[in-house]
Amino acid sequence: MATNETCKELLLDNQLCFALYSTSLMMTKVYKPLLQELGLTYPQYLAMMVLWERDGITVGEISTRLLTDPGSLTPLLKRLEAEGLLTRTRSTKDERVVELRLTDKGRAMQEQAKRVPACILTATELGLDELGSLKSELVALRNSLQKAV
Repeated sequence: MATNETCKELLLDNQLCFALYSTSLMMTKVYKPLLQELGLTYPQYLAMMVLWERDGITVGEISTRLLTDPGSLTPLLKRLEAEGLLTRTRSTKDERVVELRLTDKGRAMQEQAKRVPACILTATELGLDELGSLKSELVALRNSLQKAV
């Protein structure tokens, strides 16, 4: 079936959303073997990075940081707790609030994870300046899209 030339705006390869989506898929595939060595999925890795930045935060805070719904994080956090990487406890000030704290095992994993960013940098075949510029542009795009929703 021939492509209708009048619908160039609907060609898959002309879509920014597909470029972002397919790049995200490839990025996740590059991360997968690196994270398997740590015993983490990509979403778990993101949660652990937030906790390595700031231990002792609430589920709501980590949800905000990851731009996700707190309810969708609960199963992920329960699995990390079952693996002995963090603890989830109710706040003594407000029992509706769940606080997250890294265990010794969770803190120790940070040392193992330090090699992941260098592996990703190598896979991108970009220099640090190029990667920094690209990240800045993507964050600006994300921020604009966030305002639109």
